[in-house]
Amino acid sequence: MIVGYARVSTDGQTLDAQQSALKAAGADRIFAEKVSGAVTDRRQLAKAIASLNAGDVLLVTRLDRLARSTRHLLNVLATISEKGAGFRSLADAMIDTTSAHGKLIIAVLAALAEFERSMILARTDEGRRRAQARGVRFGRKPKLSAFQISEAVARRANGEPLTDIGRSYGVSHSTISRL
Repeated sequence: MIVGYARVSTDGQTLDAQQSALKAAGADRIFAEKVSGAVTDRRQLAKAIASLNAGDVLLVTRLDRLARSTRHLLNVLATISEKGAGFRSLADAMIDTTSAHGKLIIAVLAALAEFERSMILARTDEGRRRAQARGVRFGRKPKLSAFQISEAVARRANGEPLTDIGRSYGVSHSTISRL
């Protein structure tokens, strides 16, 4: 069975052209919705994928109707593949997981996405290390000054209750207990 999926971003747009193209390409059932492509949790897309069985094909008119990023595309394609189904895009003939050529293209896209992700992580880690070397502190700003911390530790050592210490500084007893 061929399951079609059509999507437009706004209510002012129409799904007619996509639905006609999907029907002409042999779609037995079409799921359609008006929602931004940036939204990854789309109700009709989830229903379309849930309706797939082994040997079925999810069909879209253009790749950008399915996903806006390589990462999202690969996640959707992995879900489709897990069901034993295939994927085709009418306007992007090279994206066709029902053919050996299409599977190769998807594998290359997956490798590029993984490479891109590792490069982003490396750059982020490098930037974080440089910032720390310059003295930049990460995380939430401390609620208490160094003087207040030493004072609170001393008060705690003298047996004063955590809640009383916390109340005097305007913080919770949990903040004091972590000192």
